[in-house]
Amino acid sequence: MSEDTAPQEDTEPQQELGPYGCPESEALGERTIHPNREQWLETAQGLLDDGWTMCFDLTAVDYLTYAPSRNLPAGVNEERFEVVAGFISHSSGTRLRAKAQVPASDTSIGSLTSIYPGVDYLEREVFDMFGITFEGHPDMSRILMPETWEGHPLRKDYAVGGIPVQFKGPQGG
Repeated sequence: MSEDTAPQEDTEPQQELGPYGCPESEALGERTIHPNREQWLETAQGLLDDGWTMCFDLTAVDYLTYAPSRNLPAGVNEERFEVVAGFISHSSGTRLRAKAQVPASDTSIGSLTSIYPGVDYLEREVFDMFGITFEGHPDMSRILMPETWEGHPLRKDYAVGGIPVQFKGPQGG
């Protein structure tokens, strides 16, 4: 076989998987793991088993109008929504972030409430504001908006409304 017909080697970088079987990245000195939705609960249980005793934050991001490509590790496909959870290990004094991509076509992901009960209200807030449903949550209901409210205010395609303001003259003058 000549050099011209030699088989080409795969030049794509190999995906590095961390100890939880998902891609990892680091930004601003904080380690981030990127489980997919199917790995979300198993990864959270692994974190708890390894001493990440507290999920101190859980939120979401809507990337609908975000034009530049996000800096995600190889093997992680960009989706419209991203659920982000922050964990802390009190014994080591370190933090870890987990980010899972959630597609607009199926805005659901497993609930962490059975593993980290403190995320109860955080998951309800994400449901209320973004419309992401946490499967297995004990009370997936609105927490900030009235039950009759239509839509999810932090979605990028949510219509911006307004309340008319009436101005009055100076008081006591």
